[in-house]
Amino acid sequence: MSGRGSAPAGLSYEQALAYVTGLGRFGVKLGLERIRAILAELGDPHRGHRGALIAGTNGKGSTAAFLEAILRERGLRVGTTPSPHLRSYTERVRLGGQPISAAEFAAAVDRLRPRLGPVITAMGEPTEFELLVALALDWLGPRADRLVIEVGMGGRLDATNVLDLGLAVITNVSLDHRHHLGDTVEQIAAEKAGIIKPGNVVITGASGGALEVVERFAARAGAAELWRLGREIEMEARCLGWRGSELDLCGPGFSYQGLQVRMLGDFQAENAALAVAAAHAMGDATAEAVGAGLASATWPGRLQRAGERLLMDGAHNPAGMRRLVTSVRALLGEERPAVVFGVMADKDVGDILRELGGLKPRLVVFTRAASAGDRALEPAALQAAWQALGAPAPAQEEDEAAAALAAAREAVGEEGWVLVCGSLYLVGELSP
Repeated sequence: MSGRGSAPAGLSYEQALAYVTGLGRFGVKLGLERIRAILAELGDPHRGHRGALIAGTNGKGSTAAFLEAILRERGLRVGTTPSPHLRSYTERVRLGGQPISAAEFAAAVDRLRPRLGPVITAMGEPTEFELLVALALDWLGPRADRLVIEVGMGGRLDATNVLDLGLAVITNVSLDHRHHLGDTVEQIAAEKAGIIKPGNVVITGASGGALEVVERFAARAGAAELWRLGREIEMEARCLGWRGSELDLCGPGFSYQGLQVRMLGDFQAENAALAVAAAHAMGDATAEAVGAGLASATWPGRLQRAGERLLMDGAHNPAGMRRLVTSVRALLGEERPAVVFGVMADKDVGDILRELGGLKPRLVVFTRAASAGDRALEPAALQAAWQALGAPAPAQEEDEAAAALAAAREAVGEEGWVLVCGSLYLVGELSP
C-alpha cells in the first residue's frame, strides 16, 4: 500500500480528511474496476438497495433534493451523496437530510483504509471521488431505506454506476466536461444514458438529439418503462418570482394541481416534476408527501438568496448560465447587479461568459476559489476571455474571493444586488 496519505490508527476528522484528499484530489480515472474492487473488500454494501440514480448536465442536485424531501415526508430514511460540497466533506454523505458527523466520517475512513491495500496493489490508488463513493455506500448501506445518488460526471464510467437502484433519472443533457465525455450533445447523452440497467424505469427531461439517444439506450438495455418530460409527464408551471413556482403536473398514475415549489428559478419546476415522477415510479409517493416535500425542499448554492441583496448559484456551463440569467432577470427586473465570477479551468469559459454578458451586469469581478486549488482558472485568464468577447460590461480582477465580493458590494452600494456564480467552490467559499 502506498505511504502517501497514511495516518495512525484511530483517525481524527482532520487526519481522515487528509487521507481522503491525499489520494488524488480532483483526479479523474474513469472506469468501474477500482470501485467494484473496493466495495467487494467492504462486502458489497451497495447491493440490494432501492432508490434513484440521477445523471444529467444540470439539475441533478436539485432533483435529488426534491426527491429526498418527498421520501422523507413519507417517513423513509433517505441516503444522499451531494457533489461537490459547499463547505465540508461531511456534506457528501447525508442521511435524512443531515450530513454525517465529523466523528462518523473519521470512523468510516478508518474502516475503509485497511481494505484498500489489495486494491492499490493491483490497480493503483483510487481517486478521491471513488473513495467518497465507497465510504458513502458503506456507511449508508445499513442505515438508509432508500438511496438517492447523484452521478458525478457522465454516467457510464462514473463510480456511482455500480449501483442498480431500479430507477434511472437523466435530468437533461447539454455541453459540459467535453474533454472527458465528448464534443457533441449526442456523445455526452450516450455517456449519461449508460446508467440505465435492465428492468429500470427511466425518467428524463432530455430533448432533441439527446432524448433520441436516451430512448435508444433504454430500449437496448431492456428498460421496463420510459417516462419523458413533455410526453408521459406533462407539466405546466407558473413563475411566482421570489415565492418560487406553482406547478400543475400529471403522469402515469398521478395528477396534481397547484404544487408549490419554494426554490427560486424557473428551471426548478422541471427538476421538481422529475422528482415527483421518480417518487411515483418508486411506489413511495402520496399526495401529502409530494406537496409537503416540494414546498420544504432546499438546495444551498442554487439560485439561493444567501444574504442581504446577495444571490448565489453554481452555474458552471453555458446552458446553466443561460437559465440563471433568465431567472435573475425575472427576479430583479431591470436592475443591473454586480457579478462575482470564478470557474474551473476545464470549462467552456468563452461560451459561459457570453451567456453571462446577457445579464448586462453593472460590474464583473473575476476571481478564483482558493478551495479549488490548481483547477481554478486565474482571474487574468477570465479577464482576457471577457475582453475577447468585446467586454460586455466593466470588469476587474481580484485574486481573493472575499476581496472580489467586497469590490462588487462597493460597486452597487447598499441598495444594489450582487450575484456570485460560476463555481460551487466559489459559492461555498463566499457563503455566509
